[in-house]
Amino acid sequence: MSELVLLIIYCAVLGSGVGFLAGLLGIGGGLVIVPILTLILLHFQVLPPEQVVVTAIATSLASILFTSTSSALAHHKNGNVPWDLAPWIMTGVALGALVSGFMAALLPEQVVRVVFAVSVVLIALKMFYSSTKGGAPKERSLPRKPVLTIFTTITGGLSAMIGIGGGALLVPLLTFFSLDIKKAIGCASACGIVIAFFGSIGYISSGLEYFSLSEGFAGFVYLPALLGIVCTSWFTAPLGAKSVQHLPVPTIKKIFAGLLVVMAANMMFG
Repeated sequence: MSELVLLIIYCAVLGSGVGFLAGLLGIGGGLVIVPILTLILLHFQVLPPEQVVVTAIATSLASILFTSTSSALAHHKNGNVPWDLAPWIMTGVALGALVSGFMAALLPEQVVRVVFAVSVVLIALKMFYSSTKGGAPKERSLPRKPVLTIFTTITGGLSAMIGIGGGALLVPLLTFFSLDIKKAIGCASACGIVIAFFGSIGYISSGLEYFSLSEGFAGFVYLPALLGIVCTSWFTAPLGAKSVQHLPVPTIKKIFAGLLVVMAANMMFG
């Protein structure tokens, strides 16, 4: 069996788990894809170490375009996408993701790792705390829609920079403003499509001078890995979305927080 086929198989296994988590938590899957795909690319010596992380992030975003679409369709069927808010949120994440993607080649690898790890650990602590404290949660109103767009522009930029679909940042943001977590997850799944689309444009454009299609790349996106991930994640994402309907909210938050901590540790120290 050739190494390329074996790489695609590894990525397909990765995609099956990523798809389920994407549907369950609205995270797009990048939190899982980036550190594990980094290890896969290093194992198969696809790239020199200094170029691996940005390629893993770009490929993650491209795969999220498909995984989030599958997840969002499933959440829409379950009535968990608040379409009155989604256009405003999508506008913000699109602007942030597009700018972030074009900045990809300018960021040192260690800066990307540190931003990834610190961001998700802080989010995890907040999410875990909110799932364990007693009493009724403090009610906060959503800001006006243009203000919400400003918040999500920042969210979209950071999400694209660290290669995640946006749910890891959007879900805590929206639940902070007292939006039901199931609707926050559904909205994050839909917004993941926008982040992935505009972020991928940036990563593909900025990577054209470094890699060619004949080498298996579209900009910074490594196409064999993308194929492997998408061929399974498309089918497992709806299963995760269905599970949201049956899990209690504190359980979802604890799963979310635990996943964030593990992935941050892998990215920072792996």
